[in-house]
Amino acid sequence: MSVRVLLVDDEPLIRAGLRAIVDSEAGLTVVGEAADGAEVPGLVARLRPDVVLMDVRMPAVDGIRATTHLMSTVDEPPKVIVVTTFENDDYVYDALVAGASGFLLKRARPEEIITAIRTVVTGESLLFPAAIRRLAAQHTPTGDGLASASLTEREREVLRLMAGGLSNVEIAGELFLGVQTVKTHVGNVLAKLGARDRTQAVIRAYDSGFVTPAGPTT
Repeated sequence: MSVRVLLVDDEPLIRAGLRAIVDSEAGLTVVGEAADGAEVPGLVARLRPDVVLMDVRMPAVDGIRATTHLMSTVDEPPKVIVVTTFENDDYVYDALVAGASGFLLKRARPEEIITAIRTVVTGESLLFPAAIRRLAAQHTPTGDGLASASLTEREREVLRLMAGGLSNVEIAGELFLGVQTVKTHVGNVLAKLGARDRTQAVIRAYDSGFVTPAGPTT
């Protein structure tokens, strides 16, 4: 089944470039385009994309507001990848907190764009963990180290490895567990944290101080 992609960017040339890259890849299809975040709710309802490539900065409704709206109003929202010019843009971290599953630089190579789309669709690993770690380093933790989440010790181990960017298969190898067992632990972590996907779980881990850009604190 083809992965349906919606492109949202106020620059026509950026949309055209993304369309050419996505449509050239087997199994990926651009189903629509928008020039502003204000158009996103209606297009998502009508086109039912699996992934939205969303410019983080737009004139009327930016990518953060559009992402927040999707996550709060759509029962099964699409995965959102925010697209930005600058990696250290505060808007990017805010978009991840709002519910985006990852981000891409506008200068990303075609293969990086394709990999990003497939990564967020499968949800088996974190997109660009090192970049997320650098963004987290610019923010001061404000939580309780996830003490209130009542994670088991195994779930805490799994979350630390998720934050390190390990895939389910890699976590299984690290902890000498079956892949299905790891998937169960990941699912439990997401449920306890109220996180939609592993990106949101990792953002919660950083914001709470459970892990820091320098490594785990607990």
